[in-house]
Amino acid sequence: MVSLMNPLAEQLNAVLAGTSALELLSSMGKRFYFPRGIVAQAGEAGEKAHTYNATVGMACVNREPMHLFSIKRHLPDLNPDEIFSYSPTAGIPGLREAWRRQIFEKNPGLKGKTISLPVLVSGVTCGLSVAADLFVDAGDAVLLPDLRWDNYSLVFADKMGAELITYPLFDESGGYNTAGLGKALKKFKRGEKAVVVFNFPNNPTGYTLMEEEKDRLLELLLETAEAGCRLCLVLDDAYFGLFYGEGTIRESLFASFADLHENVLAVKLDGATKEDFVWGFRIGFITYGGRGLKERQYDALVQKTKGIIRATVSNSSTPAQNLLLKAYSSDRYAEEKKASLARLTNKYRLVREILDGMTGDVPLKVLPFNSGYFMCFELKRGNAEKLRRALLLEDGTGTIAMDEKHLRVAYAGIDEQAMGDFFGKIFKAAVRVL
Repeated sequence: MVSLMNPLAEQLNAVLAGTSALELLSSMGKRFYFPRGIVAQAGEAGEKAHTYNATVGMACVNREPMHLFSIKRHLPDLNPDEIFSYSPTAGIPGLREAWRRQIFEKNPGLKGKTISLPVLVSGVTCGLSVAADLFVDAGDAVLLPDLRWDNYSLVFADKMGAELITYPLFDESGGYNTAGLGKALKKFKRGEKAVVVFNFPNNPTGYTLMEEEKDRLLELLLETAEAGCRLCLVLDDAYFGLFYGEGTIRESLFASFADLHENVLAVKLDGATKEDFVWGFRIGFITYGGRGLKERQYDALVQKTKGIIRATVSNSSTPAQNLLLKAYSSDRYAEEKKASLARLTNKYRLVREILDGMTGDVPLKVLPFNSGYFMCFELKRGNAEKLRRALLLEDGTGTIAMDEKHLRVAYAGIDEQAMGDFFGKIFKAAVRVL
């Protein structure tokens, strides 16, 4: 029988042979590769074609991309190449290197460990979709908490056909439910594969693990890996760095997962979207970490990742990448980020003060929160959609009904001086309609 797999994919699989990375790949992940076609040849020409370059599908004048001044004039600090040219499939090399340096700087626990060079994707959502293509087959189990971002269902269940296994995010004491995750993991036998998604700070609750909770989680995952289960641990770090509460972890779980066990592959999804307050730039990254993986094996995963990107979005925004790269070299960057985080921390403390002062028969329970953009109410009675509609139609106030009993509030989007009035409307509406 003639193999239908491209020889380039077979070569990459051979490089990954003997690692859990290969075993964790989906059937699509095993088939994928980065072709040596137009993009690869154009990249080589970009380095060596010093006389003429007729490889890229771009129109040029005087060796610069042809462009409209009505567009260029709005970006005076970028040259035409930095605005209008295609960027490489995996992202501008300098930006990828800068992001890897930042990952190590923000996560001291990674010191001495090896990780892949981050691959640029068009936002964290795109990164999740790429990860799903690479590691999830129809019928695979994906473990998630009950309180989660609704896009996970679209990406993993509806798009890929995975079976979602959920566990309660919080235990009876109001902390992270390690035991609940452990109960779900006990269903997996030696040699079986489980994809586990972690999102801290959590959307919709705004909760991040405490240090002691992280320790218990690591014990559980290590025990599961040692029992022979292969784990693909997906880290949605979209809100990384936005930590406010005392005792919360300040590093990504990726720092601990990256070399946890030979049966574990950690997949970190993060980006500038929230970390650098550039929501519309759509710049995210996907980075791999696994005990025992060598540079050539990381590169094999990167090549497969590039193949998925080439087959979907092809590449990401060039001006957005260059604007970020210039910001990272600015002497004002760190100071501006520090000021922005201080302001968000102040909003968090103000919300805490307001919620601590909530009195009377308000049928709302405040779920634990200590980070990110959100907090979440659990309704003691009534229906969250009914409350959402009342707030919207009667008070002109937008919130999100996550399900029948949970209302998500993105307090990060409310000005400090309006916070009291904003939450006052929620309290009054809850008493009125529930």
